Amino acid sequence: MPARSDFCFCEETVRTLGDGEVLVKVLYISLDPAMRGWMNDAKSYIAPVAVGEVMRAGGAGRVVASRNDKFASGDHVVGMFGVQEFAIAHGNQMHRVDPSVAPLATYLGALGMPGMTAYFGLLDVGKPMPGNTVVVSAAAGAVGSVVGQIAKINGCRAIGIAGGPAKCAHVTGELGFDACVDYKSEDVRTALRRHCPDGIDVYFDNVGGAILEDALACLAMRARVVICGAISQYNTATVKGPSNYLSLLVHRASMTGMVVFDYAARYGEAARDLAAWVASGAVKSREDVVAGLDNFPEALAMLFTGENTGKLVLKVADA
Repeated sequence: MPARSDFCFCEETVRTLGDGEVLVKVLYISLDPAMRGWMNDAKSYIAPVAVGEVMRAGGAGRVVASRNDKFASGDHVVGMFGVQEFAIAHGNQMHRVDPSVAPLATYLGALGMPGMTAYFGLLDVGKPMPGNTVVVSAAAGAVGSVVGQIAKINGCRAIGIAGGPAKCAHVTGELGFDACVDYKSEDVRTALRRHCPDGIDVYFDNVGGAILEDALACLAMRARVVICGAISQYNTATVKGPSNYLSLLVHRASMTGMVVFDYAARYGEAARDLAAWVASGAVKSREDVVAGLDNFPEALAMLFTGENTGKLVLKVADA
């Protein structure tokens, strides 16, 4: 588990901007399970954060100075700004957002990378069809909550897996899933077989471990398994894979990993659809906000103890 002692808080003077650069006052920082993986010195889809570097993180903020013609002081922007109060980045590393359309923190959740991960992971990799049964783990989290709602938009049954009665009630009540399995009080495999009598057509996995095993045991013929994350394994010394992977063979199923960065050229498509769904109420967004940059280490750890519901963000300053 990441601890406060793994991070160093320091100050430095803001340097002079170069041509094309923008100085951003960071207002919100995105807290994502992937950040734990970025702290490992191991081969992955992106280089790890080196010791001594600013911790990588997405963020939303306000432009306070600009040497880029596309951005002016006062503009609200989103980008990979890191865990810091002020960030300097080139203009091509950020995009402008409108806080009058949605709260700024929502651009880090349903209208940001989590929403796009859900969009492309479900629609492009999971390929749901009307009438399919879609199961998603971490259903009360930033990605899982949007996956289930997009499944409903596409005429599917949506079954969530979450921890605790409050989260399950949120998933079925506010988010509109058809059912939710409480992995803390139910046998997951038994519950999935009850809710999915004809099997799981699409399983969207955010947690790995034992729950992935349970889902693989309940697949329908030609099911699609989307591997988005494995939060249960991020703080273990040895990642445990599924021992019953032959269920893929028996059910002629597929298991595919997805990383949202691969879809960068199509972000505009996802942004348009997600914005329309949020505006219409078809997709509901919830942000769990922790205040104070100094609370970053403890807030990050919340992701791995299941304390948050919805998208977890760190509020750095008032808008």
